[in-house]
Amino acid sequence: MPAGILLLLLFFCFVWPYIYTIPPGDTGSILDSGLPPFSPGHWLGTDPNGVDIFSMLIYGGQTSFEVSLAVTAIGAVIGGTIGLAAGYFGGWVDSILSRVIDVLIAFPALVLALAVAEVLQPSETHLIWALSVFSVPAFARVTRGSTLGVRQLPFITAARLTGTGNWKIIFRHVLPNVIPGIVTFSLLGIGVVVILEGALDFLGLGIQIPQPSWGSMIAKGQNVLTAEPQYVLIPSIVLLIFVMSLNLLGDALRERWGVR
Repeated sequence: MPAGILLLLLFFCFVWPYIYTIPPGDTGSILDSGLPPFSPGHWLGTDPNGVDIFSMLIYGGQTSFEVSLAVTAIGAVIGGTIGLAAGYFGGWVDSILSRVIDVLIAFPALVLALAVAEVLQPSETHLIWALSVFSVPAFARVTRGSTLGVRQLPFITAARLTGTGNWKIIFRHVLPNVIPGIVTFSLLGIGVVVILEGALDFLGLGIQIPQPSWGSMIAKGQNVLTAEPQYVLIPSIVLLIFVMSLNLLGDALRERWGVR
């Protein structure tokens, strides 16, 4: 069920615009401003600027997907490599890398992302790097923990005794055994990144209007929240469904693979 919901959201965000012509998600006609849901040509109505809400959800979903996947990929690759090195080699390598990870994790994720976003100035690329500062140490810690358990297993000792190089052991024997944990954590991480991205958009340090994203839609709708709550409720509900689906899918995979 969660996987089906995620596939449906991906279909609407990335495939539907090529099947069915929809209005642009960043511009509209003032003549169409404030149309209610189920208006002709506007399934979910329009905002006060005449921009189609369904189009903003579609194109905003593309932006949110791109940011969350990019941040998660950067965290998995860089943080995963750091975690593998720290967990496998141990000693002074583990001590130095673990202290750096601990320092970064000690800062609240949103505060750290806010600080980096403020320095870099708002843009989609800068938002990705700002959120990656949070994702890299998170992935490093998870991967390190998994690696510490795997390196004690008999087949790793056997590989060492045969003279196999350390990095060859890491990528041939250790990595395949920690990938399930990385995958399940990635699904949970994508949901967290989407929420953080929405928070930064809401605070004006993320995706900038008129470029749509689910977070910027919520930020834009707060100005008319009392009179027109649907401008905030619709993207909030979609965001909630997306994050819940990711969490449920991550939990299901963790139970299936026996990941702790």
